Amino acid sequence: MAVGTIVVRDGHVLLIRRGIEPGYGRWVFPGGFVDRGEPLEEAAVREALEESHVEVRITRLLNVYSAAGSSVVVIVYVAEMIGGAAGAGDETLDAQWFPIRGIPWDELAFPSTTLALREYLSLPSSP
Repeated sequence: MAVGTIVVRDGHVLLIRRGIEPGYGRWVFPGGFVDRGEPLEEAAVREALEESHVEVRITRLLNVYSAAGSSVVVIVYVAEMIGGAAGAGDETLDAQWFPIRGIPWDELAFPSTTLALREYLSLPSSP
């Protein structure tokens, strides 16, 4: 099981460029695998900090995603930034704030990344 966190600030979304496979060099929102016994929201907060150096507070659950042929289930949260500054972590090449209209759709790493971002942006409360 994996978690992901969509963080939006001032009309920009936080994306990280993966420094590991699968998806090396491609963009995703911060996320990763849940440690055994770890609460899901804590895993999402931890992964955001590890991968982007941004401290977040979870504000809501967005949705749960799975894809045919994949054994990974991804739980995606929406969060607000509460500290830190975007920067590359140990398993990332870069962390950047992209304007909503500048999301690199053709360079996203996973179908779940695309689905979650599109779902988030379709919400009435999204920027």
